[in-house]
Amino acid sequence: FESQAQLLLETLWAQARVSQPPEGHSHASQREQAIALAAMFTCFLAPTAWVLAHVEHYKSRGD
Repeated sequence: FESQAQLLLETLWAQARVSQPPEGHSHASQREQAIALAAMFTCFLAPTAWVLAHVEHYKSRGD
């Protein structure tokens, strides 16, 4: 049973054999990384800051 299970696992989860990066592969520049990081922080922190800035308004609504 173990050999059949091992064969099944090898068939289902075949690993890719990668020996080198693709041709023309370039890493993101520091400027691109900074822009991406700023965009991610803005997307996550701007809505949170909005809610925290208006907590008192939400509390006083009384709905």
